[in-house]
Amino acid sequence: MTIYYDKSSNMHYKISSNYSPNFTTSKRIKNNIKYLIFHYTGMRSETKAINRLIDENSKVSCHYLIKRNGSIILMVPETYVAWHAGISFWKKQKNLNKNSIGIEITNKGHQFGYQKYSKNQILSLIRLSKYIIKKYRISKTNILGHSDIAFNRKKDPGEKFPWQYLATKGIGYWHNIGGNLKKYRKSKIREKNKLKFIFFLKKIGYLSNFKSNIEKINLIKAFQRRFRPELIDGKIDEECFLIAKKLSKNLDNFS
Repeated sequence: MTIYYDKSSNMHYKISSNYSPNFTTSKRIKNNIKYLIFHYTGMRSETKAINRLIDENSKVSCHYLIKRNGSIILMVPETYVAWHAGISFWKKQKNLNKNSIGIEITNKGHQFGYQKYSKNQILSLIRLSKYIIKKYRISKTNILGHSDIAFNRKKDPGEKFPWQYLATKGIGYWHNIGGNLKKYRKSKIREKNKLKFIFFLKKIGYLSNFKSNIEKINLIKAFQRRFRPELIDGKIDEECFLIAKKLSKNLDNFS
């Protein structure tokens, strides 16, 4: 049992361990850890999720798992590469396992009844993330969801994940555009701005050389899940364009 002290809340919190055999055995250098990736487990129960993560035949794992009650389980020590990201891309980095810390949050996911994350989960996530961010000096722009880095395969942590709230706690970032953005959803967008939108996404970090219209839709949906979760339709509208433009222009401020 490891006990951490969180200065911001003046509280101690515990992390238990249930080690997974699914990791790369060679240790990695601390300076190579540059990303923090959030996932949901996407299974019917917490027990099934944990059992899968410790099953050597599953070939998947994570560094930490956060249960519905907020308890944290260490599954792979941070010095080792956990198998959580799979085939992935962000900026110029491919296959992010070797450069990231992966946190799984128990949630049934889109397949089995997507849930709102519990308050205890988010509180624990904030504490754990702040510890990791400080330890590895992880940039706000490198705090990502699984769907950001693998949008053709993944939807997690999904549209119910509180990215906007986490940004107020220094975890990730948000566009912070004031006013009524919803009015732009039905605005007709110029074709050249559709192209600019894809350019903005590339600048933010998304893989933008999609090979089909389905891949393009998946890319747009991933962006929407992250930055416009109220409407995920895979269509480029003026609201999405304005959000992407603002984010791409302010990346240096988020670092």
